[in-house]
Amino acid sequence: MKKILVLAGLILAAMPLFAQQVDRECADPHPAPSAPWQAVKQVELGWGTTDLRYQKNEVPTSTKKLELYAWRGERVNAQAVLLAPQAIQQLRFSVSDLRCGKEVIPAEAVHTYFVRYVLTDSYLDKSGKENHGAHLTAAFDSFLVADRLDPAPVMTVESQTVRPLWIEIQVPESALPGKYKGTLTATCDGQSLSLPFTLQVSKRQLPKPADWAFHLDLWQNPYAVARFHQVPLWSQAHFDLMRPLMEELAAAGQKVITTSIIQHPWNSQTEDPFESMIGKRKAVDGSWSYDYAVFDRWVEFMMSCGITEQIDCYTIVPWHLIFEYYDEGTNCTRQLKLNPGSEEYEAYLLPFLKDFAAHLKAKGWFGKTCIAMDERPKHLLEPAYTVLYKADKQWRVKGAVNYFGPEVAERMYDISFSYEQPLLTLEQLSSHLDKGNRVTFYTCCSPERPNTFTFSAPAESAFLGWHAMAAGYSGYLRWAYNSWVKEAWQDSRFRTWPAGDCALVYPGGSSIRMKRLVEGIQDFEKIRILRKELKGNKLTRLNSELQKFAPVVIGPEVNVEQMLQEGRALLRALE
Repeated sequence: MKKILVLAGLILAAMPLFAQQVDRECADPHPAPSAPWQAVKQVELGWGTTDLRYQKNEVPTSTKKLELYAWRGERVNAQAVLLAPQAIQQLRFSVSDLRCGKEVIPAEAVHTYFVRYVLTDSYLDKSGKENHGAHLTAAFDSFLVADRLDPAPVMTVESQTVRPLWIEIQVPESALPGKYKGTLTATCDGQSLSLPFTLQVSKRQLPKPADWAFHLDLWQNPYAVARFHQVPLWSQAHFDLMRPLMEELAAAGQKVITTSIIQHPWNSQTEDPFESMIGKRKAVDGSWSYDYAVFDRWVEFMMSCGITEQIDCYTIVPWHLIFEYYDEGTNCTRQLKLNPGSEEYEAYLLPFLKDFAAHLKAKGWFGKTCIAMDERPKHLLEPAYTVLYKADKQWRVKGAVNYFGPEVAERMYDISFSYEQPLLTLEQLSSHLDKGNRVTFYTCCSPERPNTFTFSAPAESAFLGWHAMAAGYSGYLRWAYNSWVKEAWQDSRFRTWPAGDCALVYPGGSSIRMKRLVEGIQDFEKIRILRKELKGNKLTRLNSELQKFAPVVIGPEVNVEQMLQEGRALLRALE
């Protein structure tokens, strides 16, 4: 018996942090009035809409009818809302097999999530001004918002609260066209409530995510995973925890592996700074050696998750211009401030870039690797290019830029610019793409709308895919897939930027924003396929509808939800 207890203790000690901490939700700073709950006499269940973030204790409207539509191979989402006038100790829910005559889409093809509530803030402070750097202070108000998708099998529900239930159906590529019928069943302390729904499966088929043309570039942060789960960096436990997270990213069509080749390329701006994945060592005789063990293992791991097209290496022009190495002569780590264009800058980087290129070629990765720059000015990029091409003329460059200089940007294989600053003319855009290059747009702490903040309307995430197609871009970049804040399960706010800017997913789960982003990417693929086939009036109608998504100014009067509904209705009509 004593051995069993000791073993149990060891197992518990080894469990990841997320299995040990209490998965609580914060109190609502602005609860809705409780009076409407007096009319709710028993637990109620109805279908809601994925366009709404339901307030935790505000009685919503719902319906008993849901009709979904999808191509084969597509993922389609729905949201139900459960009203609990009394507390529920154990809430579970599931979805049945979907049946169309003898044809079956198995229940295993449906992913179910409880929608959890997290703290958010707003884009403007209480005075109505942008005030980046003052978040988590009294300058900003805070709210509770539905966003985190939790795949847990059971949860408790407080009295007089709403619990949204999210389902995602992965339609098999082999599914035959037709109308499938299914049922969502929620069990509340033994009492069952059911909701029927239908799914019309088209004869059309989406390619596999790995074959999508959309160039998705969401930056990964492995350091945040190790910190949140309290496991050793680069341990097997660390990689095991990252696998489902990165496989979900691959399933969204991600093309790029994010690597950090120097210490803190973004000047430690996140909760978990990016360390260098490549060790640099200077011997007493002045020669250099490099350790690629972590870099190689990370890249190989990400490729095993299904992300294989591009490796972005940040950077040779960091924000702080600080470069680190281990000096055998002094037996310590040294940091140097090196300005691009100086002899010292070249002396440090040239041997590394030559050795790194040789290593990548030996691994078979050089042709898919980019040295990546992030919003660096021309006077720093020009001398960096000089050193880079002196090391190897075949190096490819990636750049997120906030200005356009042909002499700099035209040498970039992969260029990305802010949603608000479309810096290329149609001729420049076409020229760049015709060479087989990539052009994406990005959102970060701006614009206010559209964006993927936790207070953003869910439809704005889907809008981004339509905008990419309308503007003729290759895809979309966002600086943070999982740069989690300190208490990522409960609080999406960050000290510097609008809430949700740091991550699109949560530890152990996903988000409404991420699911809707994938919807927009799937729409991008549908439009791409249909455009190749349609002619005449049908093609004209599609292009005319698409141009509604081209403008970069999305004011409060623009109904993004309606735009998407109308756009998708047209796609269905043109099939």
